[in-house]
Amino acid sequence: MTGDQTYDGLLVQDDLPAGWHLPNRFPGERADDASGEIDALLGYDDQTVDEEQRQARMGSEQNETVDGRWRYIEHTATATRVYLRLQRQLFGVPEEVRITGVVYLPWRPGDPITSQLLRELPTARIEAAINQRLFAMKRATTLTGGKIELPSGRKIAERDLLKPLGDPKQTPDFYELVALQHGRLTANGDANPSATMAELSGVALSTAQGWVAKARARGLLPPGRRGRAG
Repeated sequence: MTGDQTYDGLLVQDDLPAGWHLPNRFPGERADDASGEIDALLGYDDQTVDEEQRQARMGSEQNETVDGRWRYIEHTATATRVYLRLQRQLFGVPEEVRITGVVYLPWRPGDPITSQLLRELPTARIEAAINQRLFAMKRATTLTGGKIELPSGRKIAERDLLKPLGDPKQTPDFYELVALQHGRLTANGDANPSATMAELSGVALSTAQGWVAKARARGLLPPGRRGRAG
């Protein structure tokens, strides 16, 4: 249910350092995800995207590129309340989740916020934990010179990411390559990357969708949008 802040798997309690708590429900015991309303109140909603474009993106295989997701956490010792805006970054290779907004509220309204308090916000640790969990950080690492090092030690050029993937039983790092190709196609604006992957490798759509599903199961791609195949 959307009243539970962990409903989409974007942030879970284990992503938070000791001393921080992720409430199950939104403030005010809301039964819905208030992210869109928070964006609108803050003027954070993307004015460059019209409603037709928004609906097209939300109905595609792409991850949330239009709307971030606000999540509410509390510091146990001080009762400080913090809202974090989480958004998937599709233009990274591989994809990742980054914090794109912060609202910091001291427990006692009117208390001052110091630079020291802001520095103590564990945003980098939370980002790292989310990406470790969602992408399993067996991820490839981009090297200087446009090369990507795969877990086996093999290096490939970014321009080779859109070549046929080969046989999963014979290709080292096959599912890492699946994740990288899927991410690159999505970053390029492909609304149906699984279909394009099938075409690139000369296989049936169901085969490519199976590859993507296995890459997700291994934590190399984030969970897919509910109701979408790829």
